[in-house]
This record gives sequence, C-alpha cells and structure tokens, in this order.
Amino acid sequence: MNLTKNIFFDSNKIVENTTIKLTYCGNLFQKDSQKVFIHFGYGLLWSNVSEMEMTKKENGFEAEIQINGTDSFNCCFKNENDEWDNNEGHNYSFEIEKNELAITKKIDTNLPTKKLSRTYIWGKKLKILFYKVITYVPKLLGSSYKRKDVDNIVPQ
Repeated sequence: MNLTKNIFFDSNKIVENTTIKLTYCGNLFQKDSQKVFIHFGYGLLWSNVSEMEMTKKENGFEAEIQINGTDSFNCCFKNENDEWDNNEGHNYSFEIEKNELAITKKIDTNLPTKKLSRTYIWGKKLKILFYKVITYVPKLLGSSYKRKDVDNIVPQ
C-alpha cells in the first residue's frame, strides 16, 4: 500500500492490534544512510512513543511494528548522523482503523462445558427411561398387552 512520500505498508489499511511491515525509501535512503531509525507514536499527543532501528533492504529500510494505538499512527525517521525526515516538520500520520473482529475474538473459556454436556446426556437418558416405564409397564401388568405375531398377519 503506497500511502505517501516513499512510505509503503504491506496491507491496504492500518488496523489496531495488528502487526504491520513498513518500508521507507525516502530522503535518508536516497542519501545512502547506513542506519535508519523510525520514531513513532499514536494520536495527536504522540502517546506510547517508541524508536527502533530499521533493517536495510534492497528497496528501502523495513520495520515490523505492532500497532497499539487506536486513533492515528505517527512517525518520522532519522539516520546515524542524526539527520531527520519528518515530512518538513509535519511528521507522517496515518489513520488507524478499528479491528472489527475484536468482538468475535473475546470468548469466555470458563464455561463448564463438560458438566453441561454430561447433565444434558443424563437428562435425555432419564426422559427415555421414564417414557419406557410409563408406556410399557402398564401394558405388561395389564391383559391388553399381546405380542403381535408377524407370521399370521393376513393382508386385506
């Protein structure tokens, strides 16, 4: 994803609580810097500020970053000579989208599933036993229960 001025991401959007791969091929890469560091934070006030060294590749400097903010991802770059690329004093800022799958990921695993399944099975067994008792015991005790003889059935 090409967002702005020689900064590329490996996905179409930046989503909260995910990891992104950022590739920088801006001024510091074009000046043949040996080391480039990304300085980044979140939101208008740059909360959770971090800095990490990027890996030099053939097409630019790369870094994998865990997105821990919810509003915007802000960054700027510096090299080993303390030269900065901060978008001419405006910094680079990208919107962070909400993770829509967060609701489905939160599953309560403390439910007593084994106890529920055993209770359910025993309940079914008791219902079947009760049905058999009330259906067949009166027939066995009374004279109305007779076994049908299958061989003597005459078709009509």
